[in-house]
Amino acid sequence: MIRLSLIIATYNRAEQLMVTLQSVAAQSAKSALWECIVVDNNSVDNTRERVEAFQRVFPDLNIRYLFEQQQGLSAARNAGIAVAEGDIIAFVDDDERIVEDFITAYIELFDSHEDAMSAGGKIIAEYPTGRPRWMSRYTEQPIANPMDFGERVVPFPKGRIPGGGNMAMRREVLQTIGVFDTSLGRTGKRLIGGEESDLFERMAKYSMRCYYVPRAVMYHIIPEEKLTEEYFERLAYNVGVSQHTRAVLHGRSARLYIGEAAKWLATIALCVVHRPQQARYLLKMRYNISRGVFGQRG
Repeated sequence: MIRLSLIIATYNRAEQLMVTLQSVAAQSAKSALWECIVVDNNSVDNTRERVEAFQRVFPDLNIRYLFEQQQGLSAARNAGIAVAEGDIIAFVDDDERIVEDFITAYIELFDSHEDAMSAGGKIIAEYPTGRPRWMSRYTEQPIANPMDFGERVVPFPKGRIPGGGNMAMRREVLQTIGVFDTSLGRTGKRLIGGEESDLFERMAKYSMRCYYVPRAVMYHIIPEEKLTEEYFERLAYNVGVSQHTRAVLHGRSARLYIGEAAKWLATIALCVVHRPQQARYLLKMRYNISRGVFGQRG
């Protein structure tokens, strides 16, 4: 009986996807307990051929290939949800690798905590070309979203949500609140996000409990092209656009604007205690987020 469905949405990352799938194939959980659904989101590289070759190498694993033509991470994840068979739905991305107890940790969490409706695990950033000197823990957040709340299973800290590339939930959650909003989330190379934040905001309205699962460790692999100044500015801007879009959806635009003003004060204070290069990127991040928040499009 399949207990957990692991969904991996992918777009033109066939080579990196193989790294992710190798870590999936190494899972300690019995293969009869889980499936992996690879959702090819309209890729134009050799993703399909690589996945089918992988299936032939691991015929005993329940790895399924699904093509989803509608572009966008939310649409791809929703397509995976629609065919998933598990009572637990988990998500990882195609630029990650997971530890061998990842699936086991999530199944055990939901079996041992009846009140758990969703969960998220530890995220460790991995920089093959080295972590840049301009990066502080604040500017690292939108790029890698590292997450570590200790070594015990605990309720997720107030004000935090699981990372989109390391989260799981009971199927009934999605049946109750709906799936991912396709107006949010990455679409091709467009860096709009916020689909996970929107989902967890809807969960919160139903008081659904979320837990942190330290054994569900994911390594987020950050390539050199995501460490350029141009990418960082685009990413920060689209963080702001995503926040603005969600605020409009949930009727809290005024609160967002007030909060952004307060964050400027905090950013200026942080600049005083950081190295000049780090301070410059803190200001760059806040400026571009604000551009998106206040509706400066383009």
